[in-house]
Amino acid sequence: MNRDAIGVFDSGMGGLTAVKALGEILPHENIIYFGDTARIPYGTRSRQTIQRYTQEDIAFLRRHPVKMIIAACGTVSSMLGADSPVEDMPFTGVVYPAARAACAATQNGRVGIIGTPATVASGSYENAIHTIDSAVDVTAMACPLFVHLVEYGYTDRNDPITRLAAEEYLTPIREAGVDTLILGCTHYPIIAPVIADIMGEGVKLISASEEAAKYAKQCLEEQDLLTDSTERGHNVYYVSDSVSMFRDNARHFLADAVNGQVFSSRI
Repeated sequence: MNRDAIGVFDSGMGGLTAVKALGEILPHENIIYFGDTARIPYGTRSRQTIQRYTQEDIAFLRRHPVKMIIAACGTVSSMLGADSPVEDMPFTGVVYPAARAACAATQNGRVGIIGTPATVASGSYENAIHTIDSAVDVTAMACPLFVHLVEYGYTDRNDPITRLAAEEYLTPIREAGVDTLILGCTHYPIIAPVIADIMGEGVKLISASEEAAKYAKQCLEEQDLLTDSTERGHNVYYVSDSVSMFRDNARHFLADAVNGQVFSSRI
């Protein structure tokens, strides 16, 4: 089982930022990725719909040899809360790892959160933070345009559309005096330079994707499930829509061309 893959899923391609982080932190592990590109975005859907999509995504990954599952989606992680939808293998979303990192990073006790409307409305990050440290002051803001901007390639640091949206969303958080900001959607690290410019120096950005990858390593170490292979791991990608569109857009998230086979598959 140690050489089985880590299963990662997301509503689209944002979870590829977690795949990238896993490749850097756990280079010998195999990864199976499922991107539900036909039904993106999840963040504007109802709770019932998100829960159904989540169950279907997990069931798809479990049809393959996986030893751990990561919900690399802030919306899904928020809907799940502290509950794990699987009992026979390690599982993590992105909320708890990012909340833990934010509490460790903040110096003034003020943390900002940005995410999809569903993520922010759930209060999941705030609840996780207050479970760790009830004294932390939290300011949250939904940023619904960010996912679409990233998916369609509006990711340049100087893109006027992206910067205008960032100014609109981030000004209230900046004015709240936070010194730490959780990027609570796995798409957001792609525009981290824009976000950093708007937030200004002295504000630490916490990538939910990167923290989930770090937490996955911890879980696998604790359960003695790290691979014993010394070779570079291989990735396999499945998407529920166009393979060619996935390949074209994935380089924004991976900072490189897709390295691995890509298949189109219905759930």
